[in-house]
Amino acid sequence: MTNLKCCPFNKSFEIKKNLLVAFVLVLGISSPARAGGISLPDTLQIHGFASQGYIHTSDNNFYGSSQNGSFDFTELGLNASFRPFSGLQLSAQILSRRAGKGDEGDIRLDYGLVDYRFYSNEAMRAGIRIGRIKNPFGLYNDTRDVAFTRPSILLPQSIYFDRARNPALSSEGVHLYGDRQFAFGDLYLQIGAAYPMVEDIETERAFLINDQAGRLDGKLSYIGRIVFEQDGGRIRLGLSGAWVKMDYAPGTADPVGAGTIRFSPLIFSAQYNAESWSLTSEYALRRIEIKNLGAIPDREQTGESVYFQGTYRITPILEALVRYDILYQDRGDRNGDNFSLQSGLPGHLLYSKDWTVGLRWDIMEALMFRIEYHSVDGTAWLPLLDNPDLSSTERYWDLFSILLSYRF
Repeated sequence: MTNLKCCPFNKSFEIKKNLLVAFVLVLGISSPARAGGISLPDTLQIHGFASQGYIHTSDNNFYGSSQNGSFDFTELGLNASFRPFSGLQLSAQILSRRAGKGDEGDIRLDYGLVDYRFYSNEAMRAGIRIGRIKNPFGLYNDTRDVAFTRPSILLPQSIYFDRARNPALSSEGVHLYGDRQFAFGDLYLQIGAAYPMVEDIETERAFLINDQAGRLDGKLSYIGRIVFEQDGGRIRLGLSGAWVKMDYAPGTADPVGAGTIRFSPLIFSAQYNAESWSLTSEYALRRIEIKNLGAIPDREQTGESVYFQGTYRITPILEALVRYDILYQDRGDRNGDNFSLQSGLPGHLLYSKDWTVGLRWDIMEALMFRIEYHSVDGTAWLPLLDNPDLSSTERYWDLFSILLSYRF
């Protein structure tokens, strides 16, 4: 794979050009000639969204210099889908996201795929997707960048990391999917083989501590999710898993050797939806193995995460949320005591315990306002690029955020 660091300007320009070309192709294939006022086909759908957030933290930084108040949280997206004939759908979405130093607003292809449903009857459907595909991960990963589909401004960070989000968002490969209706409920299955997106600095720092001289290369990996739903989604139970492989290619005079990283998350999901309230919980185990990297010692550890969340619809346009979210980077060293002894860094870097309360106001169908408060013990999910001096981070901190979001 091409080394992104050797020619950043040319590579960045090439990536943006290719992303825009891919998106235009989807629109071009789906759009008829406009001569003579010919209308767009009924199966073409174009949608978009724009969100602007403000974040203030008592200590530490999240999405920019948030201790002074930060507007460095912007999400812009445009998507299109077209069904040229029954069973075949083309879909793509381009996204620009600004969130501190980890995301600086570059345009990228969020997903771009061909979806062919090769079997369908009243009780069962099956199909295949090829391209850049959103990873089927937990309850919220598929649409996590669309504010209207999230339960809160920030998703539970113990499961849906924003400090190393690119590998979780999407991957390039092939997915098989299917669903089957039974008398007792509906079953949904998706499995895939794909290459993860790992060639960014924030992912490198998350796995290798610093921005190293070489690069991470995503290798063929596997992911899957099975979901059971009853009564039209009143009860939802899910199991997601992945086996992600990355290799490190050393740079010139690099003390870090050619080694491997294996990341194997497993997520259990449960949700109950009543008329005016919902209860949601997800539990995850994350196995990581780092081997043969020379200057970086071999490591094997298992992280653990869980959150409990409740929402209540006060009125048709007003919804309240409360959540308790726990993250342990190493379940064998929950308080980070061993880590602190070995590294000299604070033990609270290995865990986070977050109480969240929030309020959603649907001003109109296309416009939403949110307000949210977090009281956090620990710094395990702080963005590394926004907090380069980990030794100076504070264990106890508060986060306040507001978000205004529009969709069409």
